[in-house]
Amino acid sequence: MTLFSFRSLRLPIGVLLLALLLGSQARGSDAAAPHFKAVAFDYFVIFDPNSIVPAVERVFPGKGAEFTAAWRSRQFDYCFLRSLTDNHADFFKVTGDALDYTAEQMHLELTPQARTQLLDAYLNLRPWPDTVAALKKLRAAGLRIITISNLSPEMLRANAEHAGIADLFDDLLSTEKNGTFKPDPRAYSLGIESLHLQKREIVFAAFGGWDAYGAQRFGYPTVWVNRFQLPVERLGTTPDTVTPNMTGLLQFALGPSAPEASASGRPSH
Repeated sequence: MTLFSFRSLRLPIGVLLLALLLGSQARGSDAAAPHFKAVAFDYFVIFDPNSIVPAVERVFPGKGAEFTAAWRSRQFDYCFLRSLTDNHADFFKVTGDALDYTAEQMHLELTPQARTQLLDAYLNLRPWPDTVAALKKLRAAGLRIITISNLSPEMLRANAEHAGIADLFDDLLSTEKNGTFKPDPRAYSLGIESLHLQKREIVFAAFGGWDAYGAQRFGYPTVWVNRFQLPVERLGTTPDTVTPNMTGLLQFALGPSAPEASASGRPSH
């Protein structure tokens, strides 16, 4: 603004300078505001799947980690097979079937009582150390938070309530809602249907590399929270960001000046 324009407005220069300063600060605040409106989480970004290891170890001493890994692998194998053959079942049943198979495969006796105890462990998962602080930071920034998870509604609700974080979610969304499993594109579409937002406005936070691939292919801006620090899948598509914990997710969703997560969120087992 020229000196002539200042005088023509007939206002004290100090007042005009203050107005310009406030306007500059407002523009800076707008520029720093996140352009994303929501984050959709896979549930294992939030809850540690290896937190069932102690329960497995009590039932099968010396086999906790090995059994857990084999059980989890069979869970997702069954999801993929059921999707390919149009033979859907909810994830809790899939989890039970995978449990039975793994016990038989490893030649271990699974009593009815032990079976119930192990399935209950999937209803009482432990959050990763950086989970709660990160969710609160996202909510404080005005972002909506949902899940897009293969876990059944019962599993989603039980774990959130047990951890005392159910109120941090806008929607605990299970792919059971439309009878699919990720990485079926119809599973990812549940996010835009629930939030009534465009894909580009929703950050998807994946736990598995295959899930990051599926979300990226669907069109979500995708962060792979690679807790186990595995290689990127060789499928011709890579996520927007790969991070070992919630800090990278916060920086992607809120901007590079976002605060770090309060704990590393690395695997405990």
